[in-house]
Amino acid sequence: MNSDTGTTGYRRGVASAVVRLARFTRVRYEPHYLLYAVLFTLAVEGTAALASGVQWRPGGATVVRIAVVAIVLLYLRMVDEQKDLDYDREYHPDRPLVTGAVSARELRVAMGVIAVVAVGGSLALSVRSAVMISAALVYGLLLWGLERLSATVRDAVMVNLAVTYPVQLFIIGYVVASAIDTGQVGSGWAAAAVAVVFAGAFLQFEFARKTAREPRPGEMLYSNALGPTGSAVAGVLCAVLAVACDLILVRPWEYSAPRAVIAWIPLVLLVFPLWGAFRFASGGDSPNADSLLRTDGGATRHADGGTDAAFTSGTPARGDRGETSHPPYPLAPAVIFVLTLYAALITQAFVLS
Repeated sequence: MNSDTGTTGYRRGVASAVVRLARFTRVRYEPHYLLYAVLFTLAVEGTAALASGVQWRPGGATVVRIAVVAIVLLYLRMVDEQKDLDYDREYHPDRPLVTGAVSARELRVAMGVIAVVAVGGSLALSVRSAVMISAALVYGLLLWGLERLSATVRDAVMVNLAVTYPVQLFIIGYVVASAIDTGQVGSGWAAAAVAVVFAGAFLQFEFARKTAREPRPGEMLYSNALGPTGSAVAGVLCAVLAVACDLILVRPWEYSAPRAVIAWIPLVLLVFPLWGAFRFASGGDSPNADSLLRTDGGATRHADGGTDAAFTSGTPARGDRGETSHPPYPLAPAVIFVLTLYAALITQAFVLS
């Protein structure tokens, strides 16, 4: 009886933990994370195929990569939840880990399961796939340790960006290397150069979400380090870099209509970051639209370098209250640019490869 009681209690405990983790996932891993995983993976793989001269058609291996990227985003979200616990106790007391709706132990067990599934699924594709995704998982943990050990990494926004962003590079490297191994992407410098497109696209969003018009001492804003104009210009230049790299790789001038129209679409999409910068410079904003994107008071804290918080990385603006004397940098154009660029890249890969 005691043995049966113990077994029943254990099963109930496991079931309860699974329920709590499911609730955590529903609250902290919103649908846009999955949308991002799908678009990001397809765009990276498709662009690498097009750039390397391979006809791209997503297959079963692509589905595996999408699933791996999606669960790795959840893994990194769990890392952030624990890494930011002290901060969240003060500024986000309703977070699941703060309220006790889920425990740190449960998150760590779930992270272990996710790591095994991600590495195992990647190993089914190739050894290099498993190595690359393992590097991303390990780097996420290393960032946690670095922020605990180094005040500079934790508090200097530009240093924090330089240290945290490589997580996205690891994930880009995973998608490209894995696709090369499964024959959907050709090897060469062009496939590697794809990383510049996605780095630029993400960083324009990153600068947008951490730019304010007025100085905010003590907060982790790029505008504190670069000035509001410098931060806004940096974001626009990152968008220009992304589009320029895509144009160099795709060479739209070599196509005739109507394919040339598809090849030139990324250039047209620069209107969105330029629109955002103009609105910021002129003092305009769309509070209703941007409030939907500015969860957690306008900035969130993430270790994943660009694949979380609807594409985020780095550390939040400490003390960010979500209230400013002037409108913040408009996020809607930055988000629209990323999503439409990814959609355009996927379309290019289907039509032009």
